[in-house]
Amino acid sequence: MAAEVFANATVENGVSDLFAGHMKALGRMFYIISPKETMYEKQEDVPNFFRQSYPYFLIFMVIEHIVLRLKGKHGIRLNDGITSISHGLFQECGRLIWRGAESYLYTWIYAHYRLIDLQWDNPLTWYAAALGVDFCYYWMHRACHEIHILWAQHQVHHTSEDFNMGVGIRQSVLQGWCGFIFYLPLALAIPPAQFVMHHQFSYIYMFWIHTEAIKSLGPLEYILNTPSHHRVHHGSNKYCLDVNYGGVLIIWDRIFGTFRPETDKVEIVYGLIYNQPSFNPLYLQTFYTRYVIEKFRSLQSWEHKFKAVMWGPSWEPGTPRLGDEAKKVDITQREKYDVLLPSWCNAYLIVHYAFVLYGFFELSSRYMGMTPISVLIFVLYIIASLTVIGMLFDNSQYAPMLEVLRCSALAFLARSISSTSPAMPVLQVVYVVSAMFWCLHTLKLLEIKKSKVE
Repeated sequence: MAAEVFANATVENGVSDLFAGHMKALGRMFYIISPKETMYEKQEDVPNFFRQSYPYFLIFMVIEHIVLRLKGKHGIRLNDGITSISHGLFQECGRLIWRGAESYLYTWIYAHYRLIDLQWDNPLTWYAAALGVDFCYYWMHRACHEIHILWAQHQVHHTSEDFNMGVGIRQSVLQGWCGFIFYLPLALAIPPAQFVMHHQFSYIYMFWIHTEAIKSLGPLEYILNTPSHHRVHHGSNKYCLDVNYGGVLIIWDRIFGTFRPETDKVEIVYGLIYNQPSFNPLYLQTFYTRYVIEKFRSLQSWEHKFKAVMWGPSWEPGTPRLGDEAKKVDITQREKYDVLLPSWCNAYLIVHYAFVLYGFFELSSRYMGMTPISVLIFVLYIIASLTVIGMLFDNSQYAPMLEVLRCSALAFLARSISSTSPAMPVLQVVYVVSAMFWCLHTLKLLEIKKSKVE
């Protein structure tokens, strides 16, 4: 009897702990966090909260899609939503390779040049870190819009013609390296563990503000960055350009004159001013960097070459640093890029995308015990798979043959490691059948056409 009571109490405690864990994870989505439970002395003790939040990101996207559909809107498009997730995986794969190296300089400055010693377990340090990280984020974000080479990376985040929570994880693989310098002043006082932790929390918060499902948050609009404010930031209308850079707080925009409220008089058009029609994440990650290089090479003087890289994206010789306002294009309406695929093809892509997600989470849970070259090989597999899937969504003429090569390589890999995982024989069969399928079918058999999204 006592054993039964003990067992029941253990189960109840387990369920209670599980529920509490989920509630804390949901709280992190809105920066509702207890300082006492999130104080760490060493940087390596800080959990990867961002990666832990991926399941909640996916759940929120599903809920958002349902809400939008109930409101009579289109919801999240399959091709665009998967492309956004692919960019998030690109960024996470980069982090698996860097292994925290982008924050090494911060740690070094703190160790050698800090001006004061703030106690890592003091709540005041926690709040100072939160405020400092958000302040530096404002300037980093603003610089990414006003410095051309930084915009070449940040533009990835603006490539979607939709505005939904998926866009919150649509990031450049090099974004961390481009922005880290703006956080270095914090190293003079804020302990590295506090910085790394709040840097994660700010990006987790910014995930859910990418939505059209929430109209307004009332009085909170005066202090917090909200979906309403961030919709304006993502617009390509002239009215929306270069405003609302805040991360968690919108007060920085109000202080520094970059705030602009949402208005019902303007229908926001999302995406880049000169949008690139593609669902290929590798192309969207790299095309603008090539444009910056071409612009650099096309100019004659070294002064102009320097400005082509360091001045604003709209800069041209003879114009101000951020370009001539009168010459900036005002996008008022635009047909969204879309490709209509047969249902069987969408189902195929969903299944194979699930395999890629499984591979990523397996890698992220084991990479610290793997050699750098092994991690690099698996990262290249994930990037190649996401790229080919994106090309299939684009109906690229090269996609079927690349898919044959991808599935054939994965079938060989699954066979070589089948003894270490019971799932490998099943995956081997799936990849062999998939490779044969794309060998037997040509692009002419697919009735794929452009479709208008209203």
